[in-house]
Amino acid sequence: MEKFKSLVDAAVRSRFSDLHIAGDHPLVFRQNGVIKFDKRFIWTPREIDALVKSMLNPYKLGLLRNRHSVDFAMSVNRTRIRVNVFNTSRGLSMAVRILSGRVPALSELNLHGSLKDLCNLKSGLVLICGATGSGKSTTIAGLIDHINRTAATHVITLEDPIEYRFRSDRSFVEQRELGSHFPTYERGLLDVLREDPDIIVVGELREPEAMRLTLDAAESGHLVIATMHAANVWECLYRFCNSFPVTAQDLVRYQLSTVLKAVIAQQLHFFADQGFRIPVLSILLSNSSVCGVIRENKISQLESVMQMSRAQGMFTFEQYRTEYLDNQKKFISPSWSTCPNPGSEDEFEYESSLVDPGALERPKAFSSDAGNDLFQESPGFFSDAGSFQERAGRHYYYIEDDESGPLEDVIKKLK
Repeated sequence: MEKFKSLVDAAVRSRFSDLHIAGDHPLVFRQNGVIKFDKRFIWTPREIDALVKSMLNPYKLGLLRNRHSVDFAMSVNRTRIRVNVFNTSRGLSMAVRILSGRVPALSELNLHGSLKDLCNLKSGLVLICGATGSGKSTTIAGLIDHINRTAATHVITLEDPIEYRFRSDRSFVEQRELGSHFPTYERGLLDVLREDPDIIVVGELREPEAMRLTLDAAESGHLVIATMHAANVWECLYRFCNSFPVTAQDLVRYQLSTVLKAVIAQQLHFFADQGFRIPVLSILLSNSSVCGVIRENKISQLESVMQMSRAQGMFTFEQYRTEYLDNQKKFISPSWSTCPNPGSEDEFEYESSLVDPGALERPKAFSSDAGNDLFQESPGFFSDAGSFQERAGRHYYYIEDDESGPLEDVIKKLK
């Protein structure tokens, strides 16, 4: 563990964004978006096993044994890191994201000043999209920090995992982690509406049900800030709408057009003259033209709408770079990320004795014990209306379809 702590300290000083540790392989790190190797640091598979064991509590170790991977975040020498441990042909490997010693201020992130306006919204949906490692979480952290310092609100986050740790300032900030504090984003979104929030932050939208509940939360008068993996604004909205069945897409587009406030697509580009990476944004703000395009399912026309709406604060990636970044005389170095968090030593994780954390990770459909080919039924999984279970030899067949018809028809389909 001491070796790992020294490595994290060195990564922070050298401004690495990621570390990759694999058995009997040189250390791999990412600097300014480029993968590099360092042959001075080689970990044996047994060393990695020992390191992982020292970092995980029994619950997380159980997840690793059962799923062969586990996500978690922690503070190392007052620097926040996010870690994914996963099984490979070399044994366990670790992907470590260096976050920061403290929550960044919005003004330190080299973002367009108009993003502060999003913090003044009282309701609606704001989507932040981009590829993995494009800085979505950091941008959202800056937005929450600004809200926390300037507004008296109740902020609840649903994250996977918790990356930046917030302390309440003017706002009351509560953070929940997927797998530790709630079982699914769907359950978390159902719960959060009963927890008196003003602002809801959703770590990532993937499933249609979570998207539907996000729309419902925005419609009910809350400000919802959520992330999606998408390369640009129109791909983000296209993926959002087309995640639903065809019969529901018209309603979803109508809902989305009424609650959407902004879509921010983000990339990180290395600027050689500055010596570090700077966010390049594409900004879509809701107006009557945008609402009409979404409702009429003409999302491919959004880029044209953005180009013609520059006066309203919209940017394509190209416009943002030429009209904003190229005219900036000074950028702020990401040295804030190397600053220690003076309060991080007081961080603690309390697990209530009234809660069974292991209950959040029950097998979803079936499980198989080592050396045993007989699948064990997961209690309660097949109890939903419209579900049907049939044992055929050693296999389970699971159908969930509201239009399946009578049981006899379902059995015929199985045969």
